[in-house]
Amino acid sequence: MGDGPVMKMVIAVAIMMTATVNGAILSGNFLGDFEPTFGDHRVKAMGGQLLALSLDQYSGAGFRSKKDFLFGRVDMQLKLVPGDSAGTVTTFYLTSDQSTGRHDEIDFEFLGNQSGQPYTLHTNVFSQGKGDREQQFHLWFDPTINFHTYSIVWNTRLIMFLVDNTPIRVFRSNEDMGVPFPKNQPMKIQCSLWSADWATQGGLIKTDWSKAPFVAYYKSYNIDGCEGMSGKSACANTPGSWRTHDLDAYGRRRLRWVQTNYMIYNYCKDTKRYPQGPPKECQRVE
Repeated sequence: MGDGPVMKMVIAVAIMMTATVNGAILSGNFLGDFEPTFGDHRVKAMGGQLLALSLDQYSGAGFRSKKDFLFGRVDMQLKLVPGDSAGTVTTFYLTSDQSTGRHDEIDFEFLGNQSGQPYTLHTNVFSQGKGDREQQFHLWFDPTINFHTYSIVWNTRLIMFLVDNTPIRVFRSNEDMGVPFPKNQPMKIQCSLWSADWATQGGLIKTDWSKAPFVAYYKSYNIDGCEGMSGKSACANTPGSWRTHDLDAYGRRRLRWVQTNYMIYNYCKDTKRYPQGPPKECQRVE
């Protein structure tokens, strides 16, 4: 596949610790560490170091890690589809077994756009099957020109979303307030490229299939986290900076800068949705 109006994606997960008995660091070979989830020939691994997903009018595509992780850090570099990508959704997320009906999930979703309109970065957190914790952002750069790094840090105290190492959102554990927090269900890393009628301006703009196939490339990943079913206590004690990662003074300033200037939706401030007051976790502000 050539360049032109295609999407090139690179996954790069920064290694934050050395491997331990309970820890897991994976990097370098999609053929060994990942498996396709849907899309048949639209999932194409090239030499194990580069993986492409394509989307056409018949199907999208996706893949996932073979292993599950309970806490860790994942950094992913993406370069999004330029031009008219309306109706397309590019994702990078963590999810536990969704068949239980009480799954946990941490989402980065990039909602496509018409030419000249900004992408919407959609984030959400599910715990025990309950989501509805959306925050959305525009970015302070054009994400279609160069690769940028999107990160998830997940430990026993918080979930942090970062863009180029700038925190854009923190979802803290508020179990003392009766708010469920993802902490017991291991999750797989999932990536996909698919079509959704609602993705662009609430569904007003549809996908222009004359621009298909849309293509996403994934490359050079590393995964640093606590593997599998080791259990909460074992994973919580795994060495690594992600285990105790939190905001410092500079991070708090950057978080406020992003949320003041680039946040376009916050469920905590949606008075139409919550006329009786926002959810409990919204009472605590960074």
